[in-house]
Amino acid sequence: MLTAFGARTLGPAHAERVAEALAADPVAGCLVAERFEACGMDRTALGGQFWGVAGGRDAVAFVGGNLIPLTGTPVALRQLAAGLGRRRRTVASMVGSAGQVLPLWQFLESKWGPARDVRPDQPLLVCQGRPLVAPDEQVHQVPAHRLDEYLPAAIAMFTEEVGVDPCRGDRGVGYRHRVQELMLRGQAFARFDGDRLVFKAEIGALSSQVAMIQGVWVDPRYRGRGIAAPGMAAVVRHIQDGVGRLPSLYVNQHNYAARAAYHRVGFHQVGTFASVLF
Repeated sequence: MLTAFGARTLGPAHAERVAEALAADPVAGCLVAERFEACGMDRTALGGQFWGVAGGRDAVAFVGGNLIPLTGTPVALRQLAAGLGRRRRTVASMVGSAGQVLPLWQFLESKWGPARDVRPDQPLLVCQGRPLVAPDEQVHQVPAHRLDEYLPAAIAMFTEEVGVDPCRGDRGVGYRHRVQELMLRGQAFARFDGDRLVFKAEIGALSSQVAMIQGVWVDPRYRGRGIAAPGMAAVVRHIQDGVGRLPSLYVNQHNYAARAAYHRVGFHQVGTFASVLF
């Protein structure tokens, strides 16, 4: 389907271009790579579709629940925005490398704006070596039968971080299913103090090379006790030893406490993400 200025949806014939875009930056592309590696260009299975300029040579982006640009020259991003801007916005956010997200938003703001929040500086981190602090041995994968104990903390984290209640609209059915799916895959981790969950984190995306950690949260009553760094070290150790991937995450620039904890574990910055929330 051709759209303005050469931007178009991509199909199976463009799979190689999409693979090249993801391979160019495996850390930044992890959010999309997991689905592409499993589903290829199958739009239904992907839950979205790829868009590109010049058949994906000059720009590639994934449009699903979120808009995730992967590559793009300034001219190509303008062309991509022209095509996307002709459609009603259906995405909940734009997220990815700041070098693609921010120019794309500049072009799309007049069509899709205003945004609820723009986060232009989110350090993208990886931990390439072994954790620099001892892992918290009380942090374990959470079995799915503990969903009802885990879910309130997940909702609290999402509300605190994103600024909206994930249960709105469908009374939490969709979010509950998403969290349960992560637990069934062994991608949810927590430490409990008795029946109280005090630390949690999840592997939100798992490509063949990278594991993207998301949903990191410490119970407010337990903050300031040094729980986060050992908890994250336990998650990092599992990713390195259990699934053999590179641990990564992105964090808001102003979240100094979290950034200090990640630094203690051994994370270092390899890029910058940006997010536009609707």
